[in-house]
Amino acid sequence: MRRLLATALAAAMVVGPATQAAAHDRRDLRVATYNLSLNRPAQGLLREHLANPGVDDVYRRQAKNVAEVIQRAHPDIVLLNEFDYDPVAAGLFADNFLAVSQNGAPAQRYPYRFVAPSNTGIASGFDLNNNGVTDTTPGDQAYGDDSYGFGLFPGQYGMAVYSKYPIDAKAVRTFQLFKWKDMPGNLMPTEFYSPEEQAVLRLSSKSHWDVPVRVRGRTLHFLVSHPTPPTFDGPEDRNGRRNHDEIRFWADYVTPGKRSAYIYDDKGRRGGLRPGQDFVIAGDQNADPLDGDSYDGAINQLLGHPLINTRVTPSSAGAAEAAALQGGANATHEGNPRYDTADFADTAPGNLRADYVLPRKGLKATGSGVFWPVQADPLSRLSGVYDPVWAPVNGFPTSDHRLVWLDLRSF
Repeated sequence: MRRLLATALAAAMVVGPATQAAAHDRRDLRVATYNLSLNRPAQGLLREHLANPGVDDVYRRQAKNVAEVIQRAHPDIVLLNEFDYDPVAAGLFADNFLAVSQNGAPAQRYPYRFVAPSNTGIASGFDLNNNGVTDTTPGDQAYGDDSYGFGLFPGQYGMAVYSKYPIDAKAVRTFQLFKWKDMPGNLMPTEFYSPEEQAVLRLSSKSHWDVPVRVRGRTLHFLVSHPTPPTFDGPEDRNGRRNHDEIRFWADYVTPGKRSAYIYDDKGRRGGLRPGQDFVIAGDQNADPLDGDSYDGAINQLLGHPLINTRVTPSSAGAAEAAALQGGANATHEGNPRYDTADFADTAPGNLRADYVLPRKGLKATGSGVFWPVQADPLSRLSGVYDPVWAPVNGFPTSDHRLVWLDLRSF
C-alpha cells in the first residue's frame, strides 16, 4: 500500500490528464473511446432526457457531465459505449449537449455520426441462462439473460460513433448477426448450450462495426465494439469465453488472408481488412492484460498482435491515485495502476484497464491519455467517486469508465 501511495503521489506531480488533453496539434488526429453510461432503465428514456436539457435532475446532470468530458478531451473521432440505440437520441446528444458549452468547455460539433442496432435486449427465444424458463418479456433480469446480448430492452447499452470527418456510410460493415459457431476454433461452452441454441447464438454481445472515416484524403477504419464482461455466469464461463472470442474477432479481422476468410458481415460480404489498410481498434473491451476475470489473457490477442501498435499506453495520474487511496483488491494487482481506465473501487476485481484505442502498426502515436484527474484537480468533479446520489446513473457523476484518447500524427 505504501508503494502504491508513493507512486500515486509522485504521479500527481506530472501534468494532469485534462491539461494534456488540451494540447492537440492540428496535424494530429485525436481518436477516443468512452463508455459514458448513458444507458437508461427503459426504452425511450434516453431520448426524453436528451430532448429536454433544461430539466434539472440527475439524468440531465450526468449527460452534461459526460458531454463536458468529451468537450475537454475534444476528440476528432469518438466511440460512445453504453449509449442506448436510438438515432434520434444520438442527434439530440450532439446538438443539445456537445454543441453547447458545458461549464466553459469548448463546444464540440460532430456533423457525422453512425448508429446501428445492437444485440442487447433482442429476445433469442431460448433459455440461454438455463434457469428452466424462456423469458420473452422485456424489462427484467431474466429477459436480459435470454437475449442475444444482455439488455432489458432492445438496444440498451448500444454504441454510437461521432466524427468531425466524413463517414463513408456506404462502406460501413456491421457484424451484428455473425454467429459464434462460425468462428473456427471458438470457445463456446457446448456442454452448456443446446444444439439448437448453438445454431443461433450470435458472437457479438452488442455488435462489431468497421466504420471507414475519410480524413484528409485517407481512409481510417474505425473498428469498434463492446464485448460482454467476463463475469455474471457460472463455472461454464460462458461470458468469459464470449468476451475472449469477441476480442479475437478483431485480431482475425485485421489479419489479411486465411485467418479472416471465415468472417462475413450483415450484408453477406466475406473476409476482413485488405492488406495495408489503416485502422484503429477502439472500445470497452472489458479485459485487463494482467488482472480481473478475463479468459486466458483475452486482451493479449490484440496487445500482442504483430499488426497493432502498442508502443504508447494511455495513462493518468488520477488512476494511480485512486488505486492507492482505495486499496483493497487494487493492492494485489500486477498491472501498473496508471493504466487503469475503469473505477471498480476496492472490491474484486478492483480498478482495471478495460478501454482501449489501438492503432495499426506504422501509425505514429504522438500523445495519449486517460481522462482521470487527480483529486486536487478541479476537473475531478467529472470523474468523482461512487456516491448514492448518482445511483440512478451508475453511481458516478459521469461513468465508472474514463475517456481514453490517442493522437495520431500520420493523419
